[in-house]
Amino acid sequence: MALKDVYATSLSLLTDLYQLTMAYGYWKNGMADQEAVFHLYFRKNPFQGGYTIAAGLEHAVQYLQQLQFQEEDLAYLASLDGNGGLPLFSPEFITYLREMRFSCTVAAIPEGTAVFPGEPLLRVQGPLMQAQLIETPLLTILNFQTLVATKAARITDAAKGDQVIEFGMRRAQGIDGALSAARAAYIGGASATSNLLAGQLYNIPVKGTHAHSWVQAFATEEEAFLAYGKAFPHDSVFLVDTYDTLEGIEKAIRVAKELQPSGFVFGGIRLDSGDLTYLSKEARKMLDAAGFADTSIVASNDLDEHIITSLKQEGAKINVWGVGTKMITAFDQPALGGVYKLAALRQPNGAWEYKVKLSEQRAKTSTPGMLQVRRFHDGHVFVADMIYNELEALPEQLQVVDPLDSTRRKTIAPGTGYAELLVPIFEAGRLVYALPELPAIKARTKAQLDQLHESIRRYMNPHNYPAGLEASLHQYKTDLILKLRKE
Repeated sequence: MALKDVYATSLSLLTDLYQLTMAYGYWKNGMADQEAVFHLYFRKNPFQGGYTIAAGLEHAVQYLQQLQFQEEDLAYLASLDGNGGLPLFSPEFITYLREMRFSCTVAAIPEGTAVFPGEPLLRVQGPLMQAQLIETPLLTILNFQTLVATKAARITDAAKGDQVIEFGMRRAQGIDGALSAARAAYIGGASATSNLLAGQLYNIPVKGTHAHSWVQAFATEEEAFLAYGKAFPHDSVFLVDTYDTLEGIEKAIRVAKELQPSGFVFGGIRLDSGDLTYLSKEARKMLDAAGFADTSIVASNDLDEHIITSLKQEGAKINVWGVGTKMITAFDQPALGGVYKLAALRQPNGAWEYKVKLSEQRAKTSTPGMLQVRRFHDGHVFVADMIYNELEALPEQLQVVDPLDSTRRKTIAPGTGYAELLVPIFEAGRLVYALPELPAIKARTKAQLDQLHESIRRYMNPHNYPAGLEASLHQYKTDLILKLRKE
């Protein structure tokens, strides 16, 4: 389902004011249609991790497909005044926006791909004004979903094949945060969500149990389980910690046995508090002794990848993980920090002029050119990623240079297999990419993680995956920086 099905209003004003003021400035100076290249990328893996999972491309595509200023958008822009009390934008510019149609060429890394700092997740080539206007919405879409997909991938990895359910809507950052995060969590590896609207919109499986209030609404805990079991004879998971957890498990077992002759299937119990290792071990003994060896033990209670790893190391008998706050909000890192930078500008004579943004911090200095990412592999694991400039010929001997430490280099052996990560999405405003179904994106995430060495995937002090600039691009960037610093 497309963005327009969620948001009936136009999203053309889903941007910062300065994007429109820059657009007006470009138009006033005759630069609106000058061809430009921008890249969207991030500078550091989130969660102090060794990788990131790209997500949000489908929504970015849908946004660009429907990018057109509507009459209500134009009326609002025309109503804005500057400090002098005069209209901020001229009527002629409003007319220009009315007639504007998206015509950029876009390449992007598919959703579910493992990516690394400095690699363009998305490349935009086209009229300078249009490419500038879409900066903010692309960042807000890709940054958040990439962040949550990465968190979900880490949590799912920690679960080691157990089912992970996204339970976090009530703690999400608003309606859109709940919806887009549920989608991203599924991409990262969650098997289902409790969010019904996300399930409807994105065709994600939905699952849930019941709350403590259900138990409290009945005279006894046993009555609550009995009523719920009769209502859902094939879909019952009993929340057993409203009062005393071990007694709650005993009562759940008694109810399940009472209902069993009628065809009742005891789906599981849920532990939402207390010592989850101890309680799950005791629960497993009790369930097995009662003949319910197939009944699942579901755990919730502020879980994340670190807690799940610890519980598994302690031998907890949990096989379904309901993860809420810390996944839906990417709890320990509120933002990815993606950026969108100009990298090349076509001059009137047809030649490209490369652009770089300088900074006192090396990580914040942008990379010039029309960038592509080539991923090398040996057939089983990823070997290295090389960012290079498509506008320049590659040397015979390829070498990857760490952009933050030029002494760290990796030489690529001739004949090493590779794939180009940025694929065509739009050509001159026309969609040329077939958007994959969500299960296929989720499967891609798992396949990508399977091809990363375990040292890259670990949570504490992961190894740095060799991802950097092709050596001649690194040298050109260095020379350009030195030249600009002299000027």
